[in-house]
Amino acid sequence: MFGINGLEFIVIALIALLVLGPERLPDYAAQLGQLVKGLRRMAGGARNQLRDEMGPEFDDIDWRKLDPRQYDPRTIIKQALLDDDAGEVRKPTNQSPHDPAPSPQTPPTPTASTTSVTAPGEADNMPPPTS
Repeated sequence: MFGINGLEFIVIALIALLVLGPERLPDYAAQLGQLVKGLRRMAGGARNQLRDEMGPEFDDIDWRKLDPRQYDPRTIIKQALLDDDAGEVRKPTNQSPHDPAPSPQTPPTPTASTTSVTAPGEADNMPPPTS
């Protein structure tokens, strides 16, 4: 039910025995049993109420199709990339859909008149360039 195998259950039981002690362990085990019974009763009541409110459509629902454990992210991405309408695979881009399209023009290359090399600390003493 919780994905606990026998060895893990034994380890949990030993830890509970050490933490709670042999005197209090039976009381806590009984309380845990009552809690589990109450939770099962509430889940059954919710299921019955849902079945009553939905009517016959409740039995027609394929619950396995709605199970999130069946979804494989690789399959979902593959299906998203395959465009059935165009019949071709869309290639992913590095550009965000919100970024403006890059211009076809190439940026200007720096020239000797626009670049200068300064020594460390020298930039603080220089006046700003004039245009």
